[in-house]
Amino acid sequence: MTALTPDILLRGYGMGIFPMAEHRDDPEVFWVDPKKRGILPVDGFHISKSLAKHMRRTSMVATIDHDFEGVVDGCADRIDTWISGEIRQLYLRLFERGHAHSLEIWEDDVLVGGVYGVVLGAAFFGESMFSRRTNASKTALACLVEALGRGSFKLFDTQFITDHLASLGAVEISRAQYHQRLRDAQYSKATFLQPVSPQDVVQRMTQTS
Repeated sequence: MTALTPDILLRGYGMGIFPMAEHRDDPEVFWVDPKKRGILPVDGFHISKSLAKHMRRTSMVATIDHDFEGVVDGCADRIDTWISGEIRQLYLRLFERGHAHSLEIWEDDVLVGGVYGVVLGAAFFGESMFSRRTNASKTALACLVEALGRGSFKLFDTQFITDHLASLGAVEISRAQYHQRLRDAQYSKATFLQPVSPQDVVQRMTQTS
């Protein structure tokens, strides 16, 4: 297999595929092209009453790109992970080149949650997220979706759909539908913006819902 590089990774994302490993120590990386694809509409995030209540009262703070490596390592800090050493290094290199970003959630200056992914045009490919406090990952996604919307992103790819993501508004579309949206998004312009506070996110989302 040809050694993966940041350029090859970006070409893969542009074709609608993404890399994974079987486990953290797996030397092999394979490409995935699901028949069904999960996406989180940037204008369709579902903020529940309980999450809205938490975000209005929380002391959590959202930032971007303050600790990309910490977010990747937080996502890999579980018994089973597809984030191998090679994949970790590749995303760190993409981050250095400005094609990967992280959104961090802090509480009392401690990293308690976050999400990271790859940017290509107006498409954001969400790779993984983690949480060390109740609602930290949900708060991260809410702040990220709001920022992506302000930045004119057209596609938030979640790869697969889970019950957790579905509860937040994620939907599943066919491979053909995904490729159509990807073609439009990757050749459009968008800006990965700084997030606003969780309190402001709730206010903006509830005003437009």
